[in-house]
Amino acid sequence: MKPPRHTLDLAPAGLHLDVARGTPLQEILFAHGVEFPCGGRGRCRGCRVRVLDGRLPVTGEEERLLAPAELADGWRLACRHEVAGDLRLELAQWEMPVLGDTSSFPFTPREGLGVAVDLGTTTLVAQLVDLQTGDVLAVRSALNAQARHGADVMSRIEFAVQGGPAELTRLIREQIGELIGQLETPGRSGRPLARVTLVGNTVMHHLFCGVDVAPLARHPFESPQLDRRQFEPGALGWPLPAATIVEFLPCLGGFVGSDILAGIAATGLHESPELAALIDLGTNGEIVLGRRGHLLCTSTAAGPAFEGARISMGMRAAPGAIGEVRVERGALVCRTLGGGVPRGLCGSGLVDAVAAGLELGRIAASGRMTAGASLPLAGAVALSQGDVRELQLAKGAIAAGLQLLAARLGASLDDIRRVHLAGAFGNYVSRASARRIGLLHFPVERIVASGNTALHGARRALFEEPAAWEAIRRRVKHVALNEDPRFHDVYTEEMRFPAT
Repeated sequence: MKPPRHTLDLAPAGLHLDVARGTPLQEILFAHGVEFPCGGRGRCRGCRVRVLDGRLPVTGEEERLLAPAELADGWRLACRHEVAGDLRLELAQWEMPVLGDTSSFPFTPREGLGVAVDLGTTTLVAQLVDLQTGDVLAVRSALNAQARHGADVMSRIEFAVQGGPAELTRLIREQIGELIGQLETPGRSGRPLARVTLVGNTVMHHLFCGVDVAPLARHPFESPQLDRRQFEPGALGWPLPAATIVEFLPCLGGFVGSDILAGIAATGLHESPELAALIDLGTNGEIVLGRRGHLLCTSTAAGPAFEGARISMGMRAAPGAIGEVRVERGALVCRTLGGGVPRGLCGSGLVDAVAAGLELGRIAASGRMTAGASLPLAGAVALSQGDVRELQLAKGAIAAGLQLLAARLGASLDDIRRVHLAGAFGNYVSRASARRIGLLHFPVERIVASGNTALHGARRALFEEPAAWEAIRRRVKHVALNEDPRFHDVYTEEMRFPAT
């Protein structure tokens, strides 16, 4: 006997769904952009939805994580509930803006078509490329399906170690195969798909390739299986010609993946005559520093503050997020993405808000708020003392990592002539605000927003042989900051904000 069906309305998306009784809300809502940062374990507040009609009984986790006023107003954690009757829920549009790349570069033409894939922890981007002309013919993107088991890499590792690696591998292989299948254009008909190149961080590399991630869960957080991997389409379950070459580019170290290797190639860091850096600001902030022939790389546990997670009213850069804060005539002025009522604060807005708070004297160099426990921003959105602390932890890790790499090269931060910021956050954050909070101790003219360097590098790899990438890889030395005796002291120092 089939279970009864119920109506699930999602506002403001205007979606009307017919679902079976007993279906977990997490299963339904993830497909419509709702995040589950802790993997649906009831440990965070990231999957909040508001009951407009219907009933979702309050659970113990909700009593612990949500304020009484929030519970009374109908807010619940989607991960704790199943559909037991007709429901109407309010949810924000948590769509992640995708940073594409269509920049040109010199190449040797090849026959057929290729697909470049940036396998991100949060989003996937796939580009169909004409290997004769280098033109990008089509682009598809999606929220990484693995995110239903955790928003960050450590949550995915935890899920895998507890017995879920096959599920994570299945999810991502199927999803990328579907994205490739969607890359249809009039010019594709009859033309062979010759090559697919994928890049991603080390955890994404391991989960796609079916490699054990357990070594990344314990000290010294290194994996012995970082090499390039090649697959036959049939082994991945992809309905592509057997002659199609599918390869995942090699990683550089424990948490420094092939997305950073691709970024080195995209920015030309390995050929720079001057000391230059590449920084990817995310949960695990990756840094590369050096010049032609000698590069050092590392990763720092920056935490997810740059992506809006673990922030009291944090959200991704989506409609309703405060993405910019500035000081005008002694007052805060906020810009909300998409206009409308502010719903929360994304990473770029967080950096701006703290920088503005420092300028107004509302936040001290220590990070302590000087006038109350929060800083009102716009509407009901405010910056809390805990939010400032999260940003201090994140920015301190990045700044300390960069400083220690420079010291290993016998250089100072003043010697670094160019800093490439990679990824979505790096392209939207204010360089002046990043300097004001001490995230980047450089004149703003030295800081360059370099776009989606991972996707750009993956596209380059469609035209090059593996030997060219191994040559770059050999120039890069991975540094484990957790083994540097100076890290704790430098990290503690860098957590403070500049006084001016």
